[in-house]
Amino acid sequence: MWYVIEGYDGPGALAKRGKARVDHLERLATLRDQGRLLLAGPCPAIDAEDPGPAGFSGSLVVAEFDSLAAARAWADEDPYVAAGVYARVEVRPFRQVLP
Repeated sequence: MWYVIEGYDGPGALAKRGKARVDHLERLATLRDQGRLLLAGPCPAIDAEDPGPAGFSGSLVVAEFDSLAAARAWADEDPYVAAGVYARVEVRPFRQVLP
């Protein structure tokens, strides 16, 4: 089943993102390579493709896992969690309708 993983950035997240980004993207690439990643990316804090120093409000991942518990466990091990980028993370089931 698909699951939405939403990470919400905390204070000072932009600098922390830079330090953990490579490891964070490697985990996402593994899901992609396994055919389990529908989409992933950050949410700019302002209405701009490149928010510059405004940074991001968080990130969204939609990926396939065997269960909600497995999705939560994967999210808990994200390098952005370990680095303190995210103040909180929400995980919930997702049912793709379109496309």
